[in-house]
Amino acid sequence: MARTKDPAVRTLLVERAAHMLRTREPITLRSLVAGTGVSTMAVYTHFGGMDGMWKALRQEGFTRLGARLTTVTTSDDPVRDLTALVAGYLHNALDHPDLYRVMFDANFDLEDAQAADDTLEHLVQAAARGRKAGRFRADTVPLELATQSWVIGHGLVSLVATGPLPRQTLDYGTVLLTALFTSSGDQPDACRQSVEDGWQQLLPADG
Repeated sequence: MARTKDPAVRTLLVERAAHMLRTREPITLRSLVAGTGVSTMAVYTHFGGMDGMWKALRQEGFTRLGARLTTVTTSDDPVRDLTALVAGYLHNALDHPDLYRVMFDANFDLEDAQAADDTLEHLVQAAARGRKAGRFRADTVPLELATQSWVIGHGLVSLVATGPLPRQTLDYGTVLLTALFTSSGDQPDACRQSVEDGWQQLLPADG
C-alpha cells in the first residue's frame, strides 16, 4: 500500500538537509532523520531515496525564489519593478540562507531544470519593458541587463546571508543598480527615484 505523503515532513527533511550541508555535517539516511521523529522510510516516501532528496533540495530553493518574485507587482515603472525583483531575490536569500547556498551548488541536479531560467525570466521581462518604455537604450539586451542585475544582488547577499559582512552591506545595492541602469541609458534623477522606490518593496525593514 502506498504511503501517504505529508508536505510538512517533506519540508522538514529538505530544510534539515540544507542546514546540515551548510554546517558541514555528514548526511546519511539515518543522520538526516535523526531527531526529527520520522523514520528513514520517509525519505523513500517523499523522494524515492537520497538521490531524489538531493534534487528536491536544490529545486526547493528555486521554487521558493520563484514564489517570492511572483509577489512583485507590475507597475508603470519598469525600473522600479526590476529593482524590486532584485530586492525580492535578496529577501528570499535572507529568509532561507541554507537553501540559498544549495541553489547554486552544481553538484546537485534539479527536478525541473527550467526552474532556474524561469526565475531569471521575471527580471528579463522587466528589463524588456524598460527598453520599450525608453528608460533603457534601444540596443539594451534584456537578458544581459537582467543577468547583470542578478549578479549585483547575488554578490551582495552572498556576503551577508552566508558570509562575513553585516546586513548594512545591502545598502550598496541602490548605488550599484543606479549605476548599472544609468549606464544602460536611464536618466540619473529618474533612475535614483525608481531604484529607491523598488528597493523598499520587498527588503526586510531592518535590511
